[in-house]
Amino acid sequence: MDRKKKILIVEDDEDIAMVEKVYLESAGFETSILADGSQVAGFLEKESFDLILLDLMLPQKSGYEICSEIRDRLDIPILMVTARTEAVDRIHGLGLGADDYIAKPFDPAELVARVNANLRQYERVARRGNRPETEPEEIRVQDVRILVNSWKIYKGDREIRMPNREFELLKFLAQNPNIVFSREQLFEKIWGYDYMGSSATVMVHINRIREKIEDDARNPEILETVWGAGYRLNG
Repeated sequence: MDRKKKILIVEDDEDIAMVEKVYLESAGFETSILADGSQVAGFLEKESFDLILLDLMLPQKSGYEICSEIRDRLDIPILMVTARTEAVDRIHGLGLGADDYIAKPFDPAELVARVNANLRQYERVARRGNRPETEPEEIRVQDVRILVNSWKIYKGDREIRMPNREFELLKFLAQNPNIVFSREQLFEKIWGYDYMGSSATVMVHINRIREKIEDDARNPEILETVWGAGYRLNG
């Protein structure tokens, strides 16, 4: 029998937290609730979860701070719940490593659907990573080495930590060097057709990858923007 997926709800509004808990548990998930953002990091050291449902506006520590603090330590979906609907706020959250967002007030059924979609996507990526590989073990791009089978990336001698979607995106581009892909093509390839997000997510992930592999992220030489067309990895 498969174990139930565990969701951490980080929400200081008790009514909203209980709505999330009731709907998620009725959908077959286990849930835990934290109301104080400053407790999240310590709690995650003691317990493991399959997804974090993270409110943006929290006492003591904001959802932005929490996401930035835990993103490179945990490779699980982070779904931000926010009353802020401006594009700049959504992009900021995605840039810190959130996988998706849902705006308040939300339809609880949509919340459950978003949770399921993010979990399915992570599982698909994990299955691809665990399959026996016939491709080369290592891809080299300038001073960057991508160890395909072991899911590791090095810049020079320094190992770089990348969540699975960043890794999948970089690996795909490295396996198809000098080809321009549009944001929509990359979104469909890495996130899938049933994912509920936006292709703007690709731009955010490209920027995060550049910060890790480029000598100067503002003037990228490896992962280049082709204006009006998309992105190209220079092999």
